[in-house]
Amino acid sequence: MIASGETFKEKAILVAAKMPRAREEDILASLTELARLTETAGDVVVEQVIERRDKIDSKTFIGSGQAEALKILADNLSADIVVFNENLSPSQQANLEDIIGAKVADRTGVILDIFARHARSREGVIQVELAQSRYRLPRLRGRGIELSRIGGGAGGGGIGTKGPGEQKLEIDRRRILARISHLKQELAKIAKTRQTQSKRRHSAGVYGVCLVGYTNAGKSTLLNRLTGADVYAEDQLFATLDSTTRKLPLPGDYNTVISDTVGFIRDLPHELIAAFRSTLDGVREADLLLHVVDAADPGWRDSVAAVESVLKEIGADEVKTLTVFNKIDKADAAETDRLKSEYREAVFLSAATGQGIGDLIEEIVRMKKEALNVAQNSHDAS
Repeated sequence: MIASGETFKEKAILVAAKMPRAREEDILASLTELARLTETAGDVVVEQVIERRDKIDSKTFIGSGQAEALKILADNLSADIVVFNENLSPSQQANLEDIIGAKVADRTGVILDIFARHARSREGVIQVELAQSRYRLPRLRGRGIELSRIGGGAGGGGIGTKGPGEQKLEIDRRRILARISHLKQELAKIAKTRQTQSKRRHSAGVYGVCLVGYTNAGKSTLLNRLTGADVYAEDQLFATLDSTTRKLPLPGDYNTVISDTVGFIRDLPHELIAAFRSTLDGVREADLLLHVVDAADPGWRDSVAAVESVLKEIGADEVKTLTVFNKIDKADAAETDRLKSEYREAVFLSAATGQGIGDLIEEIVRMKKEALNVAQNSHDAS
């Protein structure tokens, strides 16, 4: 029996496809991340399955035989939902649901669900609803699809049913398209305001620092450590979504600000990149990016590659960047020493304990002075 106020957790089976050239360790690491995503979305993982495929089946992704096997497994485990590590086409998702007889979600659907749970600001809520609407539009199946109104609730329902609110509506294609148009207009207004604020900061000579990094790398904790802010920080994926800007106190300097951004992840859904583009504009317009890396994560190189991929996609790959290895208090000492010899220009610290924060501040001051000197020389030359 579920106690009063307790949220029902659906039982989830995770599925990953292993192609001939894929490495076993990469598949396992990806499944581990999917498990964390699924649990963050509020469900419990009861089984993980790796399907070995020579090619992807256009109708069911894994083939009808494997889909039937998943139906038996789901029945035996009383699973409520089957979550695929890869992104499914709308037709594949629909065909799998018909065969398995349970809800089917893909990686993008899970991430969108997490964003819906964590969106708090008006801009964040609008961005998430826009991303969900774009994702759900091609998945309409006759009866329409449930979309929630803006509201930010996080009650029961499971992956694929969470919206920025809990009031469910039957929406047809035209209403979704109209809603998308409205949401885009609202974000355009917010983006215009953000651009105006950015121009004011630049005209006032404000130096902008921006934190970027893989989700759960410790960006919010670092922001709190540097500024004394009280931004929510938790050991979970996508704990915070809303962009936060604070003054960065530097020695003898009162004209520097630092901003946090939404965390990145492997194959960040394009719906989210499009919806959060106004927020991510701040990354592209920053004077300095602090790329925060979890030094205690064995897969940090893949995380770095994922972040760099997103930065390139949003046109921020040319912004001056300082790599910051965080969580060295949890990392292996020998591995940390090896990283220091490999990344001589990086800063190594622990945002949680404060170790190395002074080194980071000194480097930011140095890089700011260097940028100002370059700008002054350029001005004199003109």
